[in-house]
Amino acid sequence: MEKNSTINRRSFVKGIAAGGAGLLVLPSGALFGQTAPSNKLNVALIGTWGRAEAHYDGLKKENVVALCDVNEDHLAFAAKTFPGAKTYVDWRECLDQKDIDAVVCCTPDSTHAFIGVWAMNRGYHLYLEKPCGLSVEEARLVRETYLKNKGKLAVQHGTQRHAKPNFNRVRELIQDGVIGELESACAWGDRQLRKPGYPPAAGEPPKSLHYDLWIGPSPHHPYNPDYFSGSSGMNCLQWNMYWDFGAGQVGDMGSHTMDLIWNAIDAKLPVSAKASGEAFNPEVTPVELTMTFNLPANAWRPAIEVSWYQGGAMPRAPMECVDLAKIDHGAMFKGSKGHLICSFDDRLILPSDDSADMTYYKPRPEDQLIAPLGNFQQEWIDACKGDLKTSCDLEYGGDKMEMMLLGLVAYRVGKDLDYDGASGRVTNSDEANELLHRTYRPGWVLNG
Repeated sequence: MEKNSTINRRSFVKGIAAGGAGLLVLPSGALFGQTAPSNKLNVALIGTWGRAEAHYDGLKKENVVALCDVNEDHLAFAAKTFPGAKTYVDWRECLDQKDIDAVVCCTPDSTHAFIGVWAMNRGYHLYLEKPCGLSVEEARLVRETYLKNKGKLAVQHGTQRHAKPNFNRVRELIQDGVIGELESACAWGDRQLRKPGYPPAAGEPPKSLHYDLWIGPSPHHPYNPDYFSGSSGMNCLQWNMYWDFGAGQVGDMGSHTMDLIWNAIDAKLPVSAKASGEAFNPEVTPVELTMTFNLPANAWRPAIEVSWYQGGAMPRAPMECVDLAKIDHGAMFKGSKGHLICSFDDRLILPSDDSADMTYYKPRPEDQLIAPLGNFQQEWIDACKGDLKTSCDLEYGGDKMEMMLLGLVAYRVGKDLDYDGASGRVTNSDEANELLHRTYRPGWVLNG
């Protein structure tokens, strides 16, 4: 009788929550009224230094119950802010803690997909810093795992610049036809980090650093302090240019800047990809690179080309008086009646057709403008406690990153690729298909 009563109570509680009665059941089993002061998430912060510090203020309002970092000094730093949390050096052990509701992942890029998939498999809400993976296979698995849990979990892909109001204005202008029918779009970034190859062995890891865990699933490389130099917020620039640890600027600022386009064009996966750039280096991702993708038509626009330029490669300006190089990270949309050029914060409309008198364009009224997103991290926290909807979920972010990572495959094989997004296969190159996945060290499981 007691066992049946327990089951009935659980069914009753979950039924009320699913019925929209203003109650919330978190993955840990805690039940709260949605607006109750006690409605706090139990959060595991995995990766506690660098980018993670941007999450501290928001997480102070929640219950941080677990901290994980391969560097014990970083753990001690985070414990000053979250003294009640349990600490771990191995994220696999951290994710076994039973009272977790949500995970914030701020580790090096080579473990993003692993932690993201493992967390969602365990029913945890997830904030996953970009990029969501380093290979097409990883991006697809992250997206597929999210879609299996859609309606149960709140997830956010960490492209926090998405919260800037200019993203909304650009989307409105493009979709309302300010430059006529959309024909193509491109984005670029001018960051240039040139490295000859993996740094040689130098010294021994400090006692506080669990170096083998930092290497994680990637092939082993000897310790060198250069991997860990640089300021807290920019340390990723010391390792993300290497193929085994990052995707270079494609995964770094490319994630952010391509988002200006992705937010405006309602795209899915490309049907083709091509790329060119500097000579291939098997150890270091390219600095100078151009990638172009063909995206299918949708309900409001035709099929279009979308391109990415980096490291000094740039699109052609629409007129001589425009110097695109003065925008370090930006995007440009070409339409039948002109161009729209934008940065993260600004936008410029350039009518260029004889008929582009702007009488065809009617600005939408104020009450139809896209509402401000607000704080990007807080949007995710609120979604965990509410409707589970975020601006950059892992379907939206996963599609975008799969496209960008496919471009790196096209660069590596040096040929135009035809792509079947449904199956995740290149249809005209066996060599390219071999590069859609990464090889992991023994003992590391992606879908765990």
